[in-house]
Amino acid sequence: MSLDWLSAPCIQPATELADAARAHQLQLTKPPGSLGQLEAMAIQLASLQRTAQPAVDRVWISVFAADHGVAEEGVSAFPQVVTGEMVRNFATGGAAISVLARNLDAKLEVVNLGTVNDPGEIPGVRRAIIAPSTANFCVGPAMTEAQLDAALDAGAQSVRAASKASVQLFIGGDMGIANTTSAAALASALLDEPPSSLAGAGTGLNAAGIKHKVSVIERALVLHSTAKSAVEQLRCLGGFEIAALVGAYVAAAQAGIPVLVDGFISTTAAIAAVAIQPEARPWLLFAHRSKEHGHARLLMALQAEPLIDLGLRLGEASGAAIALPLLRLACTLHNGMATFEQAGVSNVD
Repeated sequence: MSLDWLSAPCIQPATELADAARAHQLQLTKPPGSLGQLEAMAIQLASLQRTAQPAVDRVWISVFAADHGVAEEGVSAFPQVVTGEMVRNFATGGAAISVLARNLDAKLEVVNLGTVNDPGEIPGVRRAIIAPSTANFCVGPAMTEAQLDAALDAGAQSVRAASKASVQLFIGGDMGIANTTSAAALASALLDEPPSSLAGAGTGLNAAGIKHKVSVIERALVLHSTAKSAVEQLRCLGGFEIAALVGAYVAAAQAGIPVLVDGFISTTAAIAAVAIQPEARPWLLFAHRSKEHGHARLLMALQAEPLIDLGLRLGEASGAAIALPLLRLACTLHNGMATFEQAGVSNVD
């Protein structure tokens, strides 16, 4: 399998529709800019969707699950078996994202890329098994080239399915014990930042646990210091689900589907996606600022301003799902408010 598709051009946003949407906002019965980010999001969506009336009613959520070899280093407060158990919980409707997707009338897809305790065939779960887990990146690269190819393609497959369903927004989520360690390591490499500025509590580590996590990442960065390209850094330090998110984000931009990015793991994938394919950046909207240490730094690197900050750190695409109603309201306000002329209200000179 070739990675040439990653460099294929992305669809360009329609700047003329952004200009029209911006002009429309100035005519609505409110002080200019008074709806803040809701105005900006509606304008961005109008440009991306190439329409005067943007909408995010049809939403596709893909949650990618996979295990990580670096869990062997004791970097998580939860045992590794939880990943496979949560795959079943997603499918049977008991997880936070399952509840949120039902209430938002969003399509939820669960993709199992490989867990140490394989739950087997489960209705509602797409099996795209690559391996039981990545390799321990303190010993060698997390993935082989073939495994990275497969993980990236798994994300692109989800976007292809979403595109066939004519969705208006794609959301990617993650599940994988030790994946905050993998994400922090990858982000450290991509941004050339020390792990101490990016590694946090994850599933609930104490101060000693975080210190150990940082030391594990430092060892990995030394081992993989020759990996200079974003693709190689992803292969050496990433996870199957992180790579799937990268593939999904690039594929969404190529297909013309806006993306609402979730938390720390998803934003790390967004940084990798933009490093690999810079044209993907305009297609990424950002849902929330996670409580996970380092997420604010990632958002800053992308010059991203998220919609909400509620101290969330669950993953699963839950933060993006929680922010979705605000995005819907942004569209509703943009499309439904009266103009000054329509309402007979005096505008500023």
